[in-house]
Amino acid sequence: MYNIKLLNNISDIIYTQLTPDTFQITEDLENAHGVMVRSANMRDMELPSKLLGIARCGAGVNNIPLDKCTKQGIVVFNTPGANANAVKELVLASLFLTSRKIYEGIEWVKTLKDKGNDIPKLIEKGKSAFTGPEVTGKKLGVIGLGAIGALVANDAHGIGMDVTGYDPFISVKAAWSLSRAVHRADSLESLLAESDYISIHIPLTPETYDYIDKKAFSKMKKGARLLNFSRGELVNTEDLLAAVDDGIVSVYATDFPNEQMLDNENVIPIPHLGASTPESEDNCALMASNQLQTYIETGNIINSVNFPHCEMPKLEHLRITVAHQNVPNMVSQITSHLADSNINIANMMNKSKGNTAYTIIDIDGEAPSELLQSILDIDGVIKVRVLP
Repeated sequence: MYNIKLLNNISDIIYTQLTPDTFQITEDLENAHGVMVRSANMRDMELPSKLLGIARCGAGVNNIPLDKCTKQGIVVFNTPGANANAVKELVLASLFLTSRKIYEGIEWVKTLKDKGNDIPKLIEKGKSAFTGPEVTGKKLGVIGLGAIGALVANDAHGIGMDVTGYDPFISVKAAWSLSRAVHRADSLESLLAESDYISIHIPLTPETYDYIDKKAFSKMKKGARLLNFSRGELVNTEDLLAAVDDGIVSVYATDFPNEQMLDNENVIPIPHLGASTPESEDNCALMASNQLQTYIETGNIINSVNFPHCEMPKLEHLRITVAHQNVPNMVSQITSHLADSNINIANMMNKSKGNTAYTIIDIDGEAPSELLQSILDIDGVIKVRVLP
């Protein structure tokens, strides 16, 4: 029986994966084999030695201590694409919000309370202050063509926009999902210079922090509308507000507002609603629980942020998994210990990701405890598991 700790309220859909014959929910982190988390901060938590995996119901893992997890051989999963449709819908809504002054108009109408029968006349007189352009025929630049960016690009084309995408690291999967009607920008600068609307869909990394800054704003078409539904830190706040004051950015819509933005009438602050749909929460929970269950029961790793993707069919053989550093001669040392114990390897897979690596070995026969200890004692080995 494996114990799973839930650090947030997680959709009950997880019980289609974490069935009671094998898994039980625990309140005790110390005895947990797996953790499921949404926004709870784990960075200062003491992680128990028996913890095998952490599944984040969402894409961002800023609340999880990745270095600590890697050193302890704890596999961290996320759910890329599970909330993509929910975020896409909010981005499309914000295209209209930044254009038609719907948000401002609604706020103004609320000020007419107690005007009684004069309200219709006042609305007709005042509505001209809230005119704005249609999005059809306008140029949208999409920065980042992953799961969300590709959906935004495709659907924006579907409502009549002229869409250009920029992503120098686009995956084969994303490229296949992208409409042929979406143009490819040769550079970020050309996309910024030609776009009436710009939507950002890239992850936050040390390299992308302040990705849109003074230099980027200087390349934009005057009056551009900027949408950020990825991470707030991708856009430099001071440079943004200066660009708004200069008329370079006419409207900024973001799911990650901060205090400096709240008094600016040209900023539409949205309270991080991108994934706030019941469908998205179910999708994230189902994907996360499936990945955690698969890893615990078979040793296969899918969608990990700190260990490589490593997936091998689980047959009737005993399985040994080894999390280790990505260094030369590691696999040969592991297999040498198996050979010394006169154990035949039925199947094997080794994958690496940066400084970490993972090896799955299916063997004929049993694995004596002294063999497992000898593998664990190899310099650079982090964790060894045996799965029946």
